Amino acid sequence: MTKEKYIEAIGRRKTSTARVRIFESAKPTFIINGKDAKDYFKTEVEKGIVMEAIVKGKPNKKFSYEVKVSGGGTHSQAEAIRHGLTRALVADQPDLRVAVKKLGFLKRDPRAKERRKFGLKKARKAPQWSKR
Repeated sequence: MTKEKYIEAIGRRKTSTARVRIFESAKPTFIINGKDAKDYFKTEVEKGIVMEAIVKGKPNKKFSYEVKVSGGGTHSQAEAIRHGLTRALVADQPDLRVAVKKLGFLKRDPRAKERRKFGLKKARKAPQWSKR
């Protein structure tokens, strides 16, 4: 960790939590859990989800991004990072809020897997019923 001034925000999705720090920088870098973002996420879809906040938000400064993410799967982590990035960018530049709020990046997606209930095979699937 560097001693520079940074803006920190937390993004969440399902069981994933991402702690995002943005530093003003002339040469932008994107580090996720000590790896470059291109190396951390394998698919183009996940890379696209992470970069969406930066591309569609269009911040007027150049930043270096440092992320610590844990829990959940890779897709969930990508969405948690997008949520945290958006929050951090809005904290720095409040005028971005209107644009990213319309895209839904500021809202924590509440959908998660429903728990299994006793007497059922899954959350709602019941065992086969027999009359006799």
